[in-house]
Parts: sequence; structure tokens; C-alpha cells
Amino acid sequence: MSSTTTIIWFRRDLRTEDNAALYFALKENKNVLPIFIFDPTILDKLENKLDKRVDYIHQAIYSLQKNFLLAGSTIEVYYLNPLKVFKNLTEKHDIKNVYVNHDYEPHAVTRDKEVEAYLSTKNITFHTFKDQCIFEKDEIIKDDGKPYTVFTPYSRKWKAKLKPYFYKAYPTQKYFNNLFKATATTIPSLEEMGFIKTNIELPEKIIVNEAIIKAYKEQRDYPAISGTTRLSMHLRFGTISVRQLVAKTLPLSETWLNELIWRDFYMMILHHFPHASTKAFKKEYENMPWRNKEEEFKKWCSGETGYPIVDAGMRELNATGFMHNRVRMITSSFLIKHLLIDWRWGEAYFAAKLNDFDLSANNGGWQWAASTGCDAAPYFRIFNPYEQQKKFDPKFDYIKKWVPEFGTPTYCQPIVEHTFARNRALENYKTHLSNYKQLQLF
Repeated sequence: MSSTTTIIWFRRDLRTEDNAALYFALKENKNVLPIFIFDPTILDKLENKLDKRVDYIHQAIYSLQKNFLLAGSTIEVYYLNPLKVFKNLTEKHDIKNVYVNHDYEPHAVTRDKEVEAYLSTKNITFHTFKDQCIFEKDEIIKDDGKPYTVFTPYSRKWKAKLKPYFYKAYPTQKYFNNLFKATATTIPSLEEMGFIKTNIELPEKIIVNEAIIKAYKEQRDYPAISGTTRLSMHLRFGTISVRQLVAKTLPLSETWLNELIWRDFYMMILHHFPHASTKAFKKEYENMPWRNKEEEFKKWCSGETGYPIVDAGMRELNATGFMHNRVRMITSSFLIKHLLIDWRWGEAYFAAKLNDFDLSANNGGWQWAASTGCDAAPYFRIFNPYEQQKKFDPKFDYIKKWVPEFGTPTYCQPIVEHTFARNRALENYKTHLSNYKQLQLF
């Protein structure tokens, strides 16, 4: 048996089944040691210490440890800067190589480059694999070699290229005998990391509801009914495999499959256009003259705008960490177009509150609503919250659940009149674009 050690570093792929990096690490090596790192530079930025996402990850780590213990191994868990972790590991083990799955977020890309650079000084190879999407980076590009910036042609090529081997599961357990032999190691507690236990529970088995997927096209836009799968958090942290979902979805619903394609699309956009993570994708919208009224933003955050479907959505988000996708579009459009508040304010609020927060999808959604992004809604497309309610919550079931005072004298008055707000937004966008074009002439 080789005396060298191989590291499999888990990040947003918290499962032992159908995991690309884990599969290749085990297939190609002996003494494979699983690790996970809670990074203080990320956790310290989270103001709410009752964070369901951190609790969810913590529970997923215990689930991983349970699986590895059954195989005579364990997972080493650290609460430390990743570079320091690897410096410590190289002193403790004779490490041959490190295996990870790709992460496309700018912070993660920088982190991985730093770790890889350090490992190279020790002659340790850093292997990375595609795992959280079906197609990545340059795998779906236009005929001229440039990345797509519009979803529909991208999705057509995505579907045309899809073959069964792209979503075939990796049989990881076949090679579990190659895991590092060890007994249970201590996992840092939530309290040690400054967090508090929440009411979220990682299910013993994640259920993919086929009935919901079959009816998804007809039911997905109605927030009062259970018309969505609620799998986004599992996808975000990799407690379920996207390959498994594609395999299950293909015969059931093209509409639901499109949601998975949107994930790939936004990850590809972030890879090719990292500036979009902080700036407008379309540069002509970068210096929009936003109103940015603090008091109005606070009312939007707390669900006190006087627009019932907007308030219901924000209150659901604040109470649960979840918001229905149709309502995400309505609330984001309202903040940007009705109140003329910078989309980055709303993006940051969602990032802090959403259990399924994913930078690429969150950023893509907000830039879509702001008309600043790739494949965005034109600036003159402004949701009418009243019409959206009539169409998607006609009996006020969703609204009454989250805004119990709706219909009584205690419910707040609208923060702004719809027609006035719409005209103000149109004028603001139109004037800004006109000024931008004038500046380009000089």
C-alpha cells in the first residue's frame, strides 16, 4: 500500500454518491482522506448568526462523516483559512495530490489559485473536475467560439449536445476501500464558529417529487400551491447530484429541465464575465442614477410597501429563507423599477436571506430584473404588481398567509402609485441611455 496520502476537498458537493472528484480520487489513488473547511473569511461576513445555510452545511458534514465511518474512514473538518489548512496538512501527511470539484465564483477561483500555487511548491498536483453542472465554461459556445449571452440559443445547443454519458452517475462507492483508514474526528460545533442552531433539518433521504415535476409547467407560477420541487438548496450545496436530476427530469418535463439549464447558463456567464458579479453586465447601465432612498428600502425589506404580493414575498423570505421564483421576479422588479433602488442593494439582501443563495443565479436574476444583464428583460418591461396578483394569486391565498392584516384598516398604504412609478422609471432609463449614447460620441 502506498504511504502517500490523497486529499479529497469537499466544498459545494456535500454527498458521497455520484461525486466526480471523489470518484476520480478513489479510483486513481489509495489513502484518500476527505476534508471540509469552514472558511472564517466567508463565515465572518454573515451578520445573522442564526444562519440556516451554515446549519445545513454542518448537518451535511455529519452525514458525510456517518457514511465514511461505515467505510472505516472519516472526514477531517477545519474552521480555518484554507491555505493554512493545507500548510498544516503538508506537515502532517506525505500528500501526493488534491482533488476538488470546480467552483466558478470569483472568490472561489482566487482561493483555489492560491491553494494550487502553494501545493505546486510542494510538488503536489491539484486536480479539478466538473460536478455542479452538466456543461461548463467553453463546452457550450457559439459557432464563432464566443460565449452565449442569450439563453434560448444556448439552451437549444445544450439540449442538442446532451447525451446519456453527460449525466451518467459516478459509482463512487465501488472504490470506498481506497479511503484513508481512520476513526471519527471531531467536527467544530456551530457554537465554536459563532453560530446558533436553527430549525432547518437535512432530510435523511432527499425526495424528488415526480408528480410536481410533471405538473411544473402548469403550476410553477402560483405561489399559494406546492408547485415547485424545493430542491434548489440541495443543488446549491451539492447534497443532490445535478446528473441525477437531469436523468430523472428528461422524460417528465422540459420546462423543469430548463431551470437546470438556466443554472448552467448563469455559471457559464460568471465564468466568462466575472465583472458581472459586481457590475452591470451591460456597461451602458453601470452608472444609472438610482434614487436609493434608505427608508423605502427598509420598507421593501420588511414587507411594508403597501403592495400585497410584494409584501407577502418579502415576509415569506424573512420568515423562512425561501421565496417562490415568480415572487422573486415581482419583488425585484418592484425594488428596481418602482423605487429606483440599485439592484445591488436587493441582490445583497437576497444573498443574506436566501437559503439557496447561489451567486451566479442570484446575480443573473437581479440583473435580468434590472435590465442590466445578459438576456435581460427590456428596461420598458415593468411588472404591474396588481396584475401579477390577479394572475398568480387570484384568491389572495398566498397574500393572506403572509400579510394577515391585508384588507383591514391596519394594512399600510402603497409606498408609491404604480402608474407614476412606472413612468418615472421609463423616463429615468430612457434619459440615462440617451446621455450614455451622447457621451460615446465624444
